[in-house]
Amino acid sequence: MAIIDFFDRGWDMDGTAVAYIQDDRSYTFDEVGTLSCRITNKLIALGLPKESKGAIWSANDVTAWTCTLGLWRANMAWIPVNPRSASEDNRFILDSFDCEILFYQSAFAETIAALRSELPKVKHWICIDADLPDAPLLTDWCGSVPATKPSIIAGLDDVFVVMPTGGTTGTPKGVMNTHRGISVSLGHFLIVLAYRDGTKPVNLAAAPMTHTAGLLSLPCTAQGGTVVILTKPDPALLVQAIVKHRVTEFFLPPTVIYALLDAPGIEKVDFSSVRYLLYGAAPMSVEKLKRAIALWGPIMCGGYGQSEALGSISNLRPDEHFDGDALASDERLSSVGRPNPLVRVEIMDDKNRILPRGETGEICIRGDLVMKGYYKAPEKTAETIIDGWLHTGDVGHIDAGGYLHLTDRKKDMIITGGFNVYPATVEQVIWSHPAVQDCAVIGVPDVKWGEAVKAVIELNPGQSVSAEDIIALCKDKLGSVMAPKTVDFIERLPRSPAGKVLKKDLREAYWLGHSKKI
Repeated sequence: MAIIDFFDRGWDMDGTAVAYIQDDRSYTFDEVGTLSCRITNKLIALGLPKESKGAIWSANDVTAWTCTLGLWRANMAWIPVNPRSASEDNRFILDSFDCEILFYQSAFAETIAALRSELPKVKHWICIDADLPDAPLLTDWCGSVPATKPSIIAGLDDVFVVMPTGGTTGTPKGVMNTHRGISVSLGHFLIVLAYRDGTKPVNLAAAPMTHTAGLLSLPCTAQGGTVVILTKPDPALLVQAIVKHRVTEFFLPPTVIYALLDAPGIEKVDFSSVRYLLYGAAPMSVEKLKRAIALWGPIMCGGYGQSEALGSISNLRPDEHFDGDALASDERLSSVGRPNPLVRVEIMDDKNRILPRGETGEICIRGDLVMKGYYKAPEKTAETIIDGWLHTGDVGHIDAGGYLHLTDRKKDMIITGGFNVYPATVEQVIWSHPAVQDCAVIGVPDVKWGEAVKAVIELNPGQSVSAEDIIALCKDKLGSVMAPKTVDFIERLPRSPAGKVLKKDLREAYWLGHSKKI
């Protein structure tokens, strides 16, 4: 299937059904599908060839998402633009990835006006919600073209997205993913997020649709379900939407789940409609995961993936959080689940040899899920895909039960006194302290050890803990080598727009003037 086929599958089931809800406004499949066809036919009239690049600069919005559907229907490649990112970062992405057409909300008109002269490759500018002097209103722009469904059939190896990645560690790369790859990814989610009793799913797009939430809405749409779109990342609005619309599934990064667990009155909120609360994109605290299960029941669903593999390498299903009637072991809960059925996962050493079960090395995968390559970067592609294997840059192992464990990013590993310390292991212990909201463990320069383990901690509001207590807790659980030598407390950890802690930014201040690469 091409990616647009997932929307059309829901549209074919019942065009009058509600496809999306935003604020108090409902949109049927017919409304969204018809507008997407008009957008596509206008794109065709402009003469844009297949895999031409287009982007939408907007907050979560139904019309903005419809523009994305229009790009896909025209067999163009979407460049996701996160409106929370710095404008210079977005400018770099749009220019480097050769964006030719840009749809945007009027709220960003001033920012975009300041960048227009620096985006010479963009030939067409369309405003989603206003008629501006330098950009026509979307409905005027495409209103006179037919609303008939065009007869474009995308090739399975055509690129549907050039996804920015690597911004937390350096210059963003453009990951080229194909229709074949997204078919496998969404197929995995249709298997994992099963509704075998005929229930129509209700998906809540709470996170940015330019990241995980947009693609994760498509399995719901393919089943004729409804996607509820939040326009603001507000925990109160999220909770209200769950109750009001009887939401059955949604995705949140761990940092947002932590905040939700500590929200006043959260234990009184009716989560009975929710079947799947997906978490991923960053390591999850086992202690906080246990709290979530105790509060909301067997709805937690873990996942592991990356842009280069369309976010569906493995999943820990809700039932796998349990062993019979009891909660599963901490070892199981700290895993990212078993590899999904349509991808092969192996652990390799530095010489690209497959390691036996239980040994630690780099997580490598192969299959149709793997990206086509990095945009205009064949040398980086060759470094990452070797003999058909995608080298994820993540270190881990597969246990005797077949569960995949993510130890850490290779670049984040700390070598202290000749010993390897994986920050994620230390972070799990620190997260278990009730005063800790979130933390990051990094290596800092040390004359004696080369690198020393440092913990940087964000505390829960109104709570406190001493550095000595944190160090003692880690020594007790992990021993002195892995325990932090020092602890810093910070009001808020730096995070990417997707919610990942930016360890590179944390390390930078400590490594200034030292030779280690940040």
